[in-house]
Amino acid sequence: MKSAISKFYLENPLKCIVAIGLLFRLVAAIFSEGYAFQDDHFLIIEVAQQWLDKAPSELLPQLGAKVPSGHSFFYPGLHYWFFKFLHALGIDNPNTKMLLVRIIHAFYSMTIVLLGYKITSLISNKKNAETVGWILAIFWIFPLLSVRNLIEYVCIPPLMLATYLILKHQNTTKFFTFIGIGFVAGIAFSFRFQTILFIGGMGLVLLLQKEFQKAIMFGLGALISIVLIQGGVDYLIWNKPFAEFIEYTNYNLHHSGEYPNGPWYNYSLLILGLFIVPLSFYLIWGNIKAFRKYLMLSLPWFIFFIFHSYFPNKQERFVLPVLPFFIILGVVGWNEYLSKSNFWSNRGKLYQSTLTWILCVNMFLLCFLTPASTKISKVRVMNYFRERGEVSHFVLETTQMWGSVLMPRYYHGVWNLPYTITQEFSAAQFFDSVAVLKKPRPSHVVFAEPKDLYKRISLVKAQVKDLIFEKEIESSYLDKTMTWLNPVNVNQTYYIYRIVYK
Repeated sequence: MKSAISKFYLENPLKCIVAIGLLFRLVAAIFSEGYAFQDDHFLIIEVAQQWLDKAPSELLPQLGAKVPSGHSFFYPGLHYWFFKFLHALGIDNPNTKMLLVRIIHAFYSMTIVLLGYKITSLISNKKNAETVGWILAIFWIFPLLSVRNLIEYVCIPPLMLATYLILKHQNTTKFFTFIGIGFVAGIAFSFRFQTILFIGGMGLVLLLQKEFQKAIMFGLGALISIVLIQGGVDYLIWNKPFAEFIEYTNYNLHHSGEYPNGPWYNYSLLILGLFIVPLSFYLIWGNIKAFRKYLMLSLPWFIFFIFHSYFPNKQERFVLPVLPFFIILGVVGWNEYLSKSNFWSNRGKLYQSTLTWILCVNMFLLCFLTPASTKISKVRVMNYFRERGEVSHFVLETTQMWGSVLMPRYYHGVWNLPYTITQEFSAAQFFDSVAVLKKPRPSHVVFAEPKDLYKRISLVKAQVKDLIFEKEIESSYLDKTMTWLNPVNVNQTYYIYRIVYK
């Protein structure tokens, strides 16, 4: 049996890699509910559903927005059409729709694995291609990210496909082929504006290689893609091409310092930790050694990385688009170095022990993260209200923390913004304002986190006749772990009470 499996793998390594990688992604698609970051839900899913429901929106002019927000609507638009298709089939349950979205993303993300294998095969050998394929397939964080609505991850396949096609056709004299390649690369821009740096890097490599005609055709293709897709979408929405891109540029020029900042080496430290020491050192050294030899792989991702390292707004997900290229170049460069290294040739057992360590840590993290839900307590609160069917207004009490939190209204199906009771706006002030302004009274109050819970309940209870406990909703084990590692990650347990009025 073992020999049969080994024989099958030797004959079909890519099929095995794809099958295992897809298996983990489907596990994540089925079991890992919720969303990873604010943007992948509120700027994608909520926008698409508001669009479909014709609900008030601060982002779409047809639904009340006055000015562009600086976000591409190409990706949310794809979700809008998918949700519209599901609605026509009678599928409106938000959880069912998100399951289908995650499954589609699971299959889509496998193109990263396939292209990583094929790119490595073009520039190196089968062994390195297999190594790259396995890393892209089952590296601990990839299955979880693959099923999320992260534009930073969704934009990767067109960049990889364009890179593969350039390498495949590097000796062609059919220059018009590069118009199509540029068009493919330009699609990434309509997902994520910052990829223009990567696309520009690809064109720059062609110029450095004195492939002037190819560079011109590539640039023309990318421009056509960007004008037709991003320009077209913005024109349909705002009657002005590139309205969102212009606003995005203006906003970041004036407000980039208002977001998470860090030193220039912030992303370098992130890569060191993300790729499990000593693998991170192997990959970094491989990139250094292979940088000049494989310029089409190295220069675009390096330009992208350097820009983000020095730009004030630093969020971890921003560097996701270049990770596959870092991995490919790192594996190829490291193994080329390893084959010539006198140091490692005499320390085979030591090297194997480091690989065993990397594999064990990776498999532990992979199994821990892949089925884990994120931000799930917020989702379940809104699911609870939707299933109850009679909750149109509720109040969120967060006086134990500064400010309030965004709740995913997509799962509720009711687009009224939750009322809030915060440190700055007390329970007494809130209920007074409801009475004075004759607002609809909330039927429920949701308390976030157990800190000082009974005191907070008593303050709300003093304003009404009674509060009746209905449900406690805990965060997932991953959310609890993230909060334990860093309390900045606010993943609350929620306590739902029904309000009985005087």
